[in-house]
Amino acid sequence: MSEDQASRVFRLDGEVALITGGGSGLGLAVAQCMAAAGARVVVVGRREAPLAEACAAIGPSASYEVADITEFDKVEALVARVRERVGPISILVNNAGVHLKKWAVDTTVEAFAEVMNTHVLAAHNLTRHVLPGMIAARHGSVLFTASMTSLIGMTQVIAYSAAKSAYLGMVRALSSEVAEHGVRVNAVAPGWIESPMLRKALAGDEKRTAKILSRTPMGRFGEPDDIGWAAVFLSSPAARFVTGVLLPVDGGASQGF
Repeated sequence: MSEDQASRVFRLDGEVALITGGGSGLGLAVAQCMAAAGARVVVVGRREAPLAEACAAIGPSASYEVADITEFDKVEALVARVRERVGPISILVNNAGVHLKKWAVDTTVEAFAEVMNTHVLAAHNLTRHVLPGMIAARHGSVLFTASMTSLIGMTQVIAYSAAKSAYLGMVRALSSEVAEHGVRVNAVAPGWIESPMLRKALAGDEKRTAKILSRTPMGRFGEPDDIGWAAVFLSSPAARFVTGVLLPVDGGASQGF
């Protein structure tokens, strides 16, 4: 294999990637890395300003759609707009999420439901509207942004943990259903990555920050691009025989001390 062939298997030229929550944080990093790998990226979010800023930073291969994916009845139209404006969606990154830091006894059913709606039901609804196009093309990659809370117990994140853990079952079920149609389904489990969500979660909590770093064998927080390039790999030809996988990107935090 030539050096050129080896580099091409990690490229995303010709792909159209739809990335929810793509205006900031890990979603933006995924969008930037996928664009750098050759994909046309469409970032989705509720507020136009950060989406426009993200696209300006990424460059001409990026565009955006202002949408609330928890408005379930509007998602089919969102998918149709992207298909007509940019092309058939071949990569879907279910990344949108909300963080809720509360003890279980203080987490109301309503707050729990909001987290589940955004992470689980909205991701399922969007995926089911994107999948028919991928199945027809016999080509596609669906990614979920999971979490270390999918793998290990943490306090004050019961709703978030439940939502992210649900992704593991969704990845297994979906990958089993669509593999024969040329569609792959995987998840990335970020560890403690520098992001607005992490800063909010750890705000003023020096004890928790120190505990996290002590339990991360590499001794530091990750960078958003660590997640971005993992997502590129899982969506690229290099991972053409990889499906149903959860890839931890966590500096070893889920493996012990």
